[in-house]
Amino acid sequence: MSEDTSEEPKPRRRQARGERRIAQLLQAAANVFCANGYTATSTNAIAREAHVSPGTLYQYFPNKEAIAIELGERLLHDMREAHGQAFTAENLGLPLPDLLDAVVDPLIEFNCANPAFLALMHGSDVPGRIAEEHDELHATLLTRVEEVIGHYAPALSAADRGRIAGMTFAAFKGGLDLVLAAPEGPERDATVAELKTLLLRYLAPLVEEPATATRPGATRSGTSGIHTP
Repeated sequence: MSEDTSEEPKPRRRQARGERRIAQLLQAAANVFCANGYTATSTNAIAREAHVSPGTLYQYFPNKEAIAIELGERLLHDMREAHGQAFTAENLGLPLPDLLDAVVDPLIEFNCANPAFLALMHGSDVPGRIAEEHDELHATLLTRVEEVIGHYAPALSAADRGRIAGMTFAAFKGGLDLVLAAPEGPERDATVAELKTLLLRYLAPLVEEPATATRPGATRSGTSGIHTP
């Protein structure tokens, strides 16, 4: 009994060391993918970034694709967590400006903390498995945006909701690129604020004039009711 107990910590210690090594390799891969893109990245470059030999890397991952799949799945999991934090039933009870804060902030925070997400997901030859999971997440996010729009503007037709959701999501993605390109600090904060202003001014007429919101063009021909600074 005592002999068995004395042996138990050893596998746990080995497992912990292995997890730390995997985390080290994945962080190195994330850095290199950001710098070079998926296509131009090699396992040797990842090993150099991680300060390990290629042989050590191959103990954990057989090739670059396996590294990308593991990193991609972890990033997609974290992105789903951020998306779950943003689109909650409680947030739907908020005024539109507060809703935008609640939805945009977690998604911005995730992408700023994980620049490898876009570098990996938008690569032209990323592993198919990761591309498929990313497409599924994209579709889910688009559906959630459409549901939010439907909540605030129930008079809209399904076609209008889908069109407006697509435009809103495209505007967010375009703004996100500018946010990530901005230096951290006041400049990035100001860019985030501009992105929220853009989204608010586009969506506000749906909430302020629900009775006339049968067509997007009709609600956008007049003023939105938001004062221009």
